[in-house]
Amino acid sequence: MSAVSPPAGHDRNADQIAYWNGDAGRHWTDRQSVQDVLLAPVTEKLIARVAARPGQRILDIGCGTGAISMALARQVAPSGHVLGIDISVPMLERARQLTGRELPADYVLADATVYPFDPESFDVLVSRFGVMFFADPVLSFRNLRRSLRPKGRLVFACWREPRENGWMMAPLMAVYKHVPKLPPVGPEEPGPFAFADDARVKRILAEVGFVDIEMEACPLTFDVAAGRGLEAAIEGALEIGPAHRALEGHPQQVVAAAIQSIREALTPFVKGQSVLLPGAIWLVTAHAA
Repeated sequence: MSAVSPPAGHDRNADQIAYWNGDAGRHWTDRQSVQDVLLAPVTEKLIARVAARPGQRILDIGCGTGAISMALARQVAPSGHVLGIDISVPMLERARQLTGRELPADYVLADATVYPFDPESFDVLVSRFGVMFFADPVLSFRNLRRSLRPKGRLVFACWREPRENGWMMAPLMAVYKHVPKLPPVGPEEPGPFAFADDARVKRILAEVGFVDIEMEACPLTFDVAAGRGLEAAIEGALEIGPAHRALEGHPQQVVAAAIQSIREALTPFVKGQSVLLPGAIWLVTAHAA
């Protein structure tokens, strides 16, 4: 177990700091290689939209285990630099392990809402699913906006509505045949779908000084097995995500019945060693005024 303590942060982000330094952060870190394969369709679109150039300075918000930071560091090398920021001790430790010394990338364990970034120090702010967990996104984006150079760019990916993300919801609906539903999450509470409402996202970004705000709806297909077959897809649903949370604390016989329901739900989507389900993201871009 790491001797590094979770970062101090804004009081309203305390729950997220605890969450990503608990089982969630460890499970994600343990599944890092699989998650990188699973999320590759998002990574590809995001990196292409950033279109990083040598010499640029980029901030990766909620960098996790470093996939985006490393990809961008290769593009801005040798004279550019990428800084990844995250609140999760285990995920940042994995990022540091994976990032070779030859890459111009560093990482900071901190809450981006309150971290004292150097003013006007980045050309691009980027995030793959790292910005939907801010308790007060206006406060957080205002701090991030100050770190961006005049006319600098913001590029991030966030999930569209749950009904468009069958890859997450199909296992959950199968589990709900056996356990009570998870407590409802308000549309503006931190979580995976907190930025599903495009009007809300545009309002937040405009309030803190972003212009030319565009949101592209991107339908995608996710291989929830990451090429490892149906049983691996079931295992993934049990280890991370909403189906995992819904099953926490339930007796083994209930879990066993839920596993069979997940298997039945995913079987129609099997293609060889892949299990292909639909998903959808917003690809958000904006400029500093």
